[in-house]
Amino acid sequence: MFYANIKKHDVANGVGVRVSLFVSGCTHRCKGCFNAEAWDFSYGSPFTKQTEEEILLALDHEYIAGLSLLGGEPFEPCNQRALLPLLREFRSRYPQKDVWCYTGYTMDADLAAGGKAHCEATDEMLSLIDVLVDGEFVEALKDLKLKFRGSSNQRIIDVPATLRTGEVRLWRGGEYR
Repeated sequence: MFYANIKKHDVANGVGVRVSLFVSGCTHRCKGCFNAEAWDFSYGSPFTKQTEEEILLALDHEYIAGLSLLGGEPFEPCNQRALLPLLREFRSRYPQKDVWCYTGYTMDADLAAGGKAHCEATDEMLSLIDVLVDGEFVEALKDLKLKFRGSSNQRIIDVPATLRTGEVRLWRGGEYR
């Protein structure tokens, strides 16, 4: 996997100050995407064990609320396989911090068993995520007043509640209309 950027003090992609990893590679190619250069799977730098450790060390501050995964597309199957070890280690070191993930795929269709982005890593990856912003960016539905998402079709999902109930549960941790 390659990555486009690491932001060690991000306040736009989840609640609080976060460390954000922007992975490379995306097959959605949404019109008006803010990060179109990251569509290319080989854009940026290789994601190595050293990169993983850099991210984990950046998270080791009390003021950092958690980790955000963006893209590109974190749920491209090849990216899921590369991100899973990072998420496992994150949970081991920082159980009190949260994970936000942004995906153009939908949780209840594309990431479900049999869905177009589901692979052997998907279920465990979802189990390690707290909040999932899902759905492709739709330029015609863009709304700059929305918090934590770019277009009104995108959902902010409480992943643990969704996995517990089997029905999509929207995140209620804050106002996001």
